[in-house]
Amino acid sequence: MSVTAPSADPPPNAKPEPPAARIVEPAPTEAEAKPATEPPPVPAPAAAPRPARETSRLRRLLIVGGTILGLFVAYQILVYFVAFTDDAYVRSDLVAVASEVTGPILQVHVVDNQDVKKGDPLFTIDPKPFQLIVNQRQAEIDEQKALLKVSQEELSSSQAALAASTSAHTYAQQQQVRYADLAKSEYAPRAELDKANDDLRRTAAEMRISEFAIEKSRNGIVAHKAALNLAMAEMATAQWQLGKTQVLSPTDGAITNLTVRKGDTANANVPIIGIVDAHAWRIMANYKQDYIRSFTIGGTAWVWLDSQPFHLHRARIDGIARGFSREVGQEKLLPYVAPTTDWIRLQRRIPVTITLVDPPPGLKLYMGADARTIIFP
Repeated sequence: MSVTAPSADPPPNAKPEPPAARIVEPAPTEAEAKPATEPPPVPAPAAAPRPARETSRLRRLLIVGGTILGLFVAYQILVYFVAFTDDAYVRSDLVAVASEVTGPILQVHVVDNQDVKKGDPLFTIDPKPFQLIVNQRQAEIDEQKALLKVSQEELSSSQAALAASTSAHTYAQQQQVRYADLAKSEYAPRAELDKANDDLRRTAAEMRISEFAIEKSRNGIVAHKAALNLAMAEMATAQWQLGKTQVLSPTDGAITNLTVRKGDTANANVPIIGIVDAHAWRIMANYKQDYIRSFTIGGTAWVWLDSQPFHLHRARIDGIARGFSREVGQEKLLPYVAPTTDWIRLQRRIPVTITLVDPPPGLKLYMGADARTIIFP
């Protein structure tokens, strides 16, 4: 800092004074120039008044609320005209094939996942035990036929004997009457009359014996006929069992999860092969209750198969379930469909059966695969 003394005009006769010495101080540094302590900054006043801020907040709330309301209304309009669900899956009938006789399996004619046609052989059971039963039944039939023939011959013989005894009895009656008249007139000895009476009694007894023989022969014929019919029925059963040793496919379809092997024992009426029916494909779509009101049988639907994505297949509504179970448990006559959470409320779903209309050739469906369906009520 430079300090200079104030100056005044000198008197006229005064001697000039020498100039005062100037004291020059060094310039202060930046640290010395800055005050040691600075007062805290004073906050600036608010740019906008308080009412304007509340108006802006209210405007934002109205925009958000209007957007949510608009989206909700748009969603309700959309679901009114478009019924969509991803709770759908592909289904067919699983035909459980079981043998009708019990026996060891000699050969399995199919492999897992093989396509089969109706009547194709699946597996063969050892036919030897059943062939032996057929032979036994044939022997019984031959025996009963022979016994029936014997009874018929005995009947014929008894009938002939009855005819002879009847004729003899008639002659004995005539002789007894003749000798009785002669004996009264004493033209015949008493011994001849006694002989005539004895012949009459003997021929009568022979008649009764012939009648008993005829009745016995007839009963024998009835019994042998019944035994023959029984043997023939058992023969038919044995032949049927023999024919069931070759198990055939009951429908067109595909073998699934094949586990039977050669040497296994096939038990009667116990399923051992499953076939997915090729003619029973359908889509089971579980729709919420509020969608069902506008569905009609025969209506058009569109199906998206997860096994063939990016393709919509035209389909038809074939059925709408009229009941479902509300309890989880063993499989019942009513289907159980698990509810899903929808706006805090548990929405029940009703099964709707949908079938594809004119599916493209070569389309492969998989039982249990996921699907999505769209219906325009």
